[in-house]
Amino acid sequence: MHLGFTSMNTPEDLGPGELGAALEARGFESLWVGEHSHIPVQRTTPYPAGGELPPQYLRMMDPFISLMQAASATTTLRLGTGVALVLEHDLFALAKTVATLDRLCDGRFEFGVGVGWNEEELANHRPIKWSQRYRALAESVSALRALWGDEASEFHGDFYNFDPVWSQPAPVQLPHPPILCGMAGRLGTQHAIEWADAWMPMDSALGNVARRVEKFREDAAATGRSPIAISMVAWGDPTLQTLQEYRDLGIERVVLGAGRVGWNDPTTSMPFIDRYTPFVDQLR
Repeated sequence: MHLGFTSMNTPEDLGPGELGAALEARGFESLWVGEHSHIPVQRTTPYPAGGELPPQYLRMMDPFISLMQAASATTTLRLGTGVALVLEHDLFALAKTVATLDRLCDGRFEFGVGVGWNEEELANHRPIKWSQRYRALAESVSALRALWGDEASEFHGDFYNFDPVWSQPAPVQLPHPPILCGMAGRLGTQHAIEWADAWMPMDSALGNVARRVEKFREDAAATGRSPIAISMVAWGDPTLQTLQEYRDLGIERVVLGAGRVGWNDPTTSMPFIDRYTPFVDQLR
């Protein structure tokens, strides 16, 4: 099992280049950053983890530019969005950005996607009903695959509709970079099985992790889509025993750093990484 690390990616955090180089030197497999283009001042959507919204969410940098800096400072580290909010992008611009990043990092990009949790944020971008966001995301992924996979691409759906276009160059990874579904609820899990290359839930959203992983695999097998790779985002500071349990479940990667102790203090990042570095070899 591989270990990755996720950063809030603010100007106060360790820069993506320095962070990526440090992770690669310690044997970590991947770096992940999330995305919020903005946070509406007037917001009724509650923060999913409860309580007040952590101030880091107001200062998150662009994930694709940040990962490009990390790519320039590394040679083997995988680079992922955890997650990109696809519905908050122009589709053609996003297709070009992902393809360009994948080319410039020599095929090391992993495209984690989700619908987000902030209804007001999405409303500022697109006139998509909140209740339709899962269907819209599924359609956007299909449209992106068409743009990356066909020399002259066209798509006709309910949310995206375009006649043949050229959208080149294609990504290095063919037919496209791995698309990970970062949604853990019942509907999100269903979508992961329907269209994702891999599932990337957060363990704190699953309850009984072993049972949910088993159910996911049973449901995937019932559709003929087994096996589907699983990357697990670990909330907080998991023990070695917990990580070993995830490895024994056949989880291919655990991403550390989300909601960890001291995650609001950038000076704690490297001590956290160094604390988990001895586990890298123990979990392989």
